[in-house]
Amino acid sequence: MAQSTETTDWVSRFADEVIEESERRAPGKPVVVASGLSPSGPIHLGNLREVMTPHLVADEIRRRGHTVRHLISWDDYDRYRKVPNGVAGIDGSWAEHIGKPLTSVPAPAGSAYPNWAEHFKAAMTEALAELGVEYDGISQTEQYTAGTYREQVLFAMKHRGDIDAILEQYRTKKAPAKKQQGQKPVDEAELEAAEGSGAAAEDDGSSTSGYYPYKPYCGQCEKDLTTVTAYDDTTTELSYTCSACGFAETVLLSEFNRGKLVWKVDWPMRWAYEGVIFEPSGVDHSSPGSSFQVGGQIVGIFGGEQPIGPMYAFVGISGMAKMSSSKGGVPTASDALQIMEPQLLRWLYARRRPNQSFKIAFDQEIQRLYDEWDKLAGKVADGSVLPADAAAYSRAVGTAAGELPRTARPMAYRTLASVADITAGAEDQTLRILSELDPENPLASLDEVRPRLDKAETWINTQVPAEERTVVRDEPDAELLKSLDDQGRESLRLLLEGLEANWSLDGLTHLVYGVPKVQAGFSADATAKELPAEIKVAQRTFFALLYHLLVGRDTGPRLPTLLLAVGQDRVRKLLSA
Repeated sequence: MAQSTETTDWVSRFADEVIEESERRAPGKPVVVASGLSPSGPIHLGNLREVMTPHLVADEIRRRGHTVRHLISWDDYDRYRKVPNGVAGIDGSWAEHIGKPLTSVPAPAGSAYPNWAEHFKAAMTEALAELGVEYDGISQTEQYTAGTYREQVLFAMKHRGDIDAILEQYRTKKAPAKKQQGQKPVDEAELEAAEGSGAAAEDDGSSTSGYYPYKPYCGQCEKDLTTVTAYDDTTTELSYTCSACGFAETVLLSEFNRGKLVWKVDWPMRWAYEGVIFEPSGVDHSSPGSSFQVGGQIVGIFGGEQPIGPMYAFVGISGMAKMSSSKGGVPTASDALQIMEPQLLRWLYARRRPNQSFKIAFDQEIQRLYDEWDKLAGKVADGSVLPADAAAYSRAVGTAAGELPRTARPMAYRTLASVADITAGAEDQTLRILSELDPENPLASLDEVRPRLDKAETWINTQVPAEERTVVRDEPDAELLKSLDDQGRESLRLLLEGLEANWSLDGLTHLVYGVPKVQAGFSADATAKELPAEIKVAQRTFFALLYHLLVGRDTGPRLPTLLLAVGQDRVRKLLSA
């Protein structure tokens, strides 16, 4: 019986629906959910939503005690469509392979993998393991070349007239995708970019010689620039010509394994073959006449039903345009996991409904996201969390198989990043500073703050521009110190006097905010409500002075962290006239 949805999240609601539908279609059998990924280039963070949406639903169903298969179909038998930009180890010569299966294209130079598809699958496979995604991978190259779909291929060719009649209804339709609640309108540029990320834009099998839903790869040049010229249903004799090299041959389709169904037929065929109950699709697959919509009618020819399939919105990157894997140089799941723990990345996908767009931060925004994540963890710990937020948190930290490995002592990401920035990776200095954050409970080893420390350090080293890095002065700014008025000199004296007694993160926070209060005649403990607005101005002026004297800039890492990182002796040297 489906549970109440009043206090459940989107994952639970889909799980209710999928379980009910699976029991109707295939009672007693495992629930099947599916994703499809085309390793045509870097598999980016937008593609990851294709996996995370069914993963989260499958995991919820497993938590309820059901057997689930999450299929990830590697569309590695798709044609190589274009040479992506921004991919190391390739040049214009790769254009000669356009039209071949992805598994027949050489990997980028220097790759450890045997072909293009395996090269780009590898990084995603590693990322999915770190994210705790359990799945059954299916290589479409293996499926087609082994003849696994032979019966389905012959059936599609026999019923090509029925398939053609369905496709004909849509061939003149160019309407944009329907806008769903919570999603911005989709413009034509986005649709064009989205079409470039997979097989959605491939032809549907039409040609001047008739309609054939099967596309051979050429026996001479391996490209799919072929046209079927004749087919005999009785003998399965198929003739084709290749426009790329002029080759022509006649084969028996009942024995021939070097080709595949066109995309708009291939996808619904697999729904029926695998018994898929749930599979999401991107905007490019959801517009009228595109793959998911047309497939919903074609699947019936194969005796199957269209999966429950929410349309998912795009995933962006802070400061970057919408991603398209065909263009290269876009952040992947592996890139994200270099700078954030898997729990945070899982949470970003779990907390938003599929039709809601969101951004993944590679810039300073990552610090705010981590603050939000840590605040949520605190609410979970003290029991003040809302039910839907608790569900998203639970899905982020683990799966039905158990919790993901986590940082034992999760110090604030912004603090770890600041320390990594200042110490430039020196472990002894890092341990000293982090131990001084809480002198009563010092770190015994940096392992206590890993892997979060490593992620923060990688972020500093790879995502923060050199001009924004923190470089502590070697010598005092004598000119600035000499130019200070009495108030400026007094503020530094009060700070230096309080260093010894306040040498901890909390103590230094109290001290740096307190100095301007004391100078204005108030207690260092006075709250904002007790203070005039001018105090905030005085604090900003004081902070700017400290930054100039310590790092030669108007801003920098949080001052308490910076002071700890610089160390008492050096602080005294740089702040003394």
